Amino acid sequence: MDKVNQIITLIENGQHEEALKQYKQILLNGSNEERFVLGEELFQYGFMEEAKALFERLLESYPEEGELLVLLAEVSIDLGKEDEAILVLERLKEDDPSYPQALLLLADLYQMEGLYEVSEQKLLKAKSILPNEVIIDFALGELYAEQGKFLEATKAYEKVLQIETVIAGVNVNQRMADVLSVGGAFEEALPYYEKALDEKNEINTLFSYAFTALQAGFNRVAIEKLIELKEIDPEFHSLYLHLAKAYEREEELDNSLQAIKMGIKQDEFNKELYFYGGKLALKVGNEEEAEQLFREALALDPEYTEDAVTLTKLLLKQERYNDVLEIVEMMNDFEEEEPRLMWDAAIAHHQLEEYSQALNKYQSAYTFLKEQPDFLSDYGYFLIEEGKREEAAEIFNTLVKMEPNNLEYQDIVQRLSE
Repeated sequence: MDKVNQIITLIENGQHEEALKQYKQILLNGSNEERFVLGEELFQYGFMEEAKALFERLLESYPEEGELLVLLAEVSIDLGKEDEAILVLERLKEDDPSYPQALLLLADLYQMEGLYEVSEQKLLKAKSILPNEVIIDFALGELYAEQGKFLEATKAYEKVLQIETVIAGVNVNQRMADVLSVGGAFEEALPYYEKALDEKNEINTLFSYAFTALQAGFNRVAIEKLIELKEIDPEFHSLYLHLAKAYEREEELDNSLQAIKMGIKQDEFNKELYFYGGKLALKVGNEEEAEQLFREALALDPEYTEDAVTLTKLLLKQERYNDVLEIVEMMNDFEEEEPRLMWDAAIAHHQLEEYSQALNKYQSAYTFLKEQPDFLSDYGYFLIEEGKREEAAEIFNTLVKMEPNNLEYQDIVQRLSE
């Protein structure tokens, strides 16, 4: 083994050219033992092509050796030659000691290709051979989680957790928590996040715990964990919006707005922070700050429809009708007209006594909003004001069908029919 040790020493010293020269000597003239040991070492050091050549040479002497076939398949996978790996693995016989490992590799390969049923078959076959092997249960959990089969995934992870909490460097408690959370079982997920954090206080786990607590309605827990996360890593941008939401649910609006401002300092190009901050500013009665934040969001994304609609509603409330039309026109430059903005434009034109433009916008919006009573009410009153009694009667008849107990609408229909 002296030659193998020399090659490894050369690699570790960065003398790769000399190492490869000596490698070729073993490939061509070395013993099979040297080839095997060197192949495994080169695999670990990332010399995949060289390791592959050694394993292929060994298989010339041992064509049915399962361990070699598995090693060759693993190297092929790392080289991105998945089809070759599958062909190699399918050569293993069922009575070979390496057959279960081959099944696990095949399951992983088929899962990568989206062939979930085939992958499951391979794993279940491996489990029938090694019923107590925890790595197989973990692999099944991963497969079911990827498919969205959350109940099956939790059952598989539960079997793993009876024996191990960490598999291949993966925190299984966190996996269980994530699956429960994605499946909507938020409260059930929290104890698993706690266990995962007890094992390792990792920032992504901390965030997932806080997010799930928020979903479960445990706002104080979410706030506590998000603040802890902020102290560990203030540049974890996703925390600030959720922290603001948690504070808002606790009716701590000043703290909520402060969380948004802290988030903007860390992530000044996040339009969602500006938009949410604008809505919070409205809640605390600061319309000037709200407008500024909405405009910042729109500057970042001129096609941000929700922000534009919220801003135009504020401008309508302030009777700034020309500003409304300016926003609507700006949005129209980037995409097709948004029905809610058409409606706001119609109101603005109406208030500016630009009646033909108002009618045009109402008619355009009607195609999309004819199921919304608030819009129909606005449109109907406008038509009455414009003396379009027949069209107005049609609108208010629709409203009566939607709201049969609305006496005002019934009265309007009666008067229009006279």
